[in-house]
Amino acid sequence: MLLRWNSLVSLGDSFTEGMDDPGPQDTYVGWADRLAGMIAQQAPEFRYANLAVRGKMLQEIIDDQVPLAISLKPDLVTFCGGGNDIMLPNSDPDALAEVYEVAVAELRSTGCDVVIFTGFDTRSTPLLRSIRGKVAIYNTHLWSIAERYHCRMVDLWAMHPLHDRRAWSADRLHLSPEGHQRVALKAAEVLGLIDDRSWDAPWPAALEQADWVTQRKADLKWAREYVVPWIGRTLRGESMGDGLAPKRPDLLPVARCSDESRIGG
Repeated sequence: MLLRWNSLVSLGDSFTEGMDDPGPQDTYVGWADRLAGMIAQQAPEFRYANLAVRGKMLQEIIDDQVPLAISLKPDLVTFCGGGNDIMLPNSDPDALAEVYEVAVAELRSTGCDVVIFTGFDTRSTPLLRSIRGKVAIYNTHLWSIAERYHCRMVDLWAMHPLHDRRAWSADRLHLSPEGHQRVALKAAEVLGLIDDRSWDAPWPAALEQADWVTQRKADLKWAREYVVPWIGRTLRGESMGDGLAPKRPDLLPVARCSDESRIGG
């Protein structure tokens, strides 16, 4: 199959950076690296950059990453943002979508293809269930944006395998390596690279679930270890990504990625 893309730039926050899919030397792999590897298998001259930085808010992604992406003149861009904003108590999904649309319009005006992503369904995550309605409103806007600007959509909300606890790391905020692989496979399907729906393969039989009391204790422990620190950083105006540079700021052949064996699964 002859592909139309010889270069990809991925924009976003921790989801696109690849947390928590560990790579060498304290780096992360993630779905975007894995997708790049799949594309490179069919396009030998393919080059890839990943500008995503953990903890970034939507406006920061737009201000810091979109201009650089445009300057790289890629054939294909993946753009995901707004998840960190939605988690804030006073966030407005309608206003966020307006900001998001301006960035999509700017990217599409350059002639590149754009892939965007809905937010995850948070119904299975304690504390985050309360933002499910805002995520749904934001997603509705994103579907409309995709239609207006002819973007390809990866519908994370509808990915039922991601409702399984094994798709998530210990912090329940970032995907596990298997979760990232399934998102990469879904994105590959959206791009027409595969057609076997391998992202939707059944999980192995799960072990017996813990009793209700044990689960609630685990939820409280999770909240203390991960949610409370996140709230504290947010109130202080801090971010996990403060001072961090993108892991892959230049368009380079995929063979020069830091962990070549993991790219593409």
